[in-house]
Amino acid sequence: MKIQPLKGMRDLLPAEQTLRDYIQGQILEVYRAAGFERISTPMLEDLENLDKSDGGENLSLIFKVLKRGDKLTAALNAGQYDALADMGLRYDLTLPLSRYYAANRNVLPTPFKVIQTDRVFRAERPQKGRLREFVQCDIDILGDESPNAEVELIDVTARALLKIGFDGFTININDRRILRGMLESMGFAPDTLDSVCITFDKMDKVGAEGVRAELTEKGLPAGAIQQLADFLAQGSVTLDAVAARCADPSIADDLKYVLATAGRLAEGKYQVAYCPSLVRGQGYYTGMVFEVVCPQFAGAVAGGGRYDNMVGKFLGQQVPAVGFSIGFERVCGILLEKGYQIPGAKQKIALLYPAGADFPAVLAQAEALRADHSVTVLPQGKKLGKQLAALEAAGFAGAAFAGKDELKWFADRK
Repeated sequence: MKIQPLKGMRDLLPAEQTLRDYIQGQILEVYRAAGFERISTPMLEDLENLDKSDGGENLSLIFKVLKRGDKLTAALNAGQYDALADMGLRYDLTLPLSRYYAANRNVLPTPFKVIQTDRVFRAERPQKGRLREFVQCDIDILGDESPNAEVELIDVTARALLKIGFDGFTININDRRILRGMLESMGFAPDTLDSVCITFDKMDKVGAEGVRAELTEKGLPAGAIQQLADFLAQGSVTLDAVAARCADPSIADDLKYVLATAGRLAEGKYQVAYCPSLVRGQGYYTGMVFEVVCPQFAGAVAGGGRYDNMVGKFLGQQVPAVGFSIGFERVCGILLEKGYQIPGAKQKIALLYPAGADFPAVLAQAEALRADHSVTVLPQGKKLGKQLAALEAAGFAGAAFAGKDELKWFADRK
């Protein structure tokens, strides 16, 4: 039998899990202090719901679950290979939240400020900072159509990142409505805008020429592509310049408000910037989108946006909704690489007891030591020196001995 976890999934050693628990606790503390409440949803969702969720390229990355028993046999016998699965693992937390809200809206407050910290799954090629099973830390506001919802999510997410030790990051913001308006004015047909946006989103990776080449390969109008290329060649692109190309320039007013207000709240601790090429890959976003980038990582460490149509897929009526998600695996990876230490953590010591010791007395001694230390009770090995060396290597600061006041610090052994 294989002892390694599946590709793209990880086992976590105690030291890393301790750090992850602390980081998640700090994020949750910020979220809860801002009035957000935590919920949980199942990892499995109805496959039809997932397929209709406008998740962009993520729809091709769903882990599907086969039907069971007679239903599976019937589908196989009928050659209905597209109907072999009826459930799938969630690829993010937005679709489950939308279904949850639709089912429970009568008992939920308006607006509903919600926390989700849970595992999600994507069947993609694993690489650094990108796994098949990973944790997201989301906050969402449902039932508030004002841009203040975006401002609050940006502010709370930024404060969570600051609390766990991030600085020097930038929150990039765009509005899909403005971007689509500009592209349509350039001659791209409305039914091609999603495809154009997906390519445009790659601007920071492939550059202007790469965007041009991919749009040409897609067979889009040469004149529209040239207009876009000429626009990008101007250098720095301002929000006013993009808005001027829209049929209604006032569509940028909300974005201007969010940029100004979020920038004021930042107080110089981080940057808030307009990013005209920011799209985000999920198709369900309907308005503003945002991402957090930092010098320590090549990609985004957090992202989100407004998805006003998602809940309506279940209810038949639009419900305004906006969310921001921290990429938990990425922030933990960055902090681990920096050698992050939990502030104020009690030093970890081992209380060693010999064979035949009065075990209740040992546990009582351990409890007394826990006033100042984190204490693990262990039987004393026959080769004490080897045991102490192993404890030091495992991150213990020292060892105490049953029935004795002595506390041996490993720093004294060097």
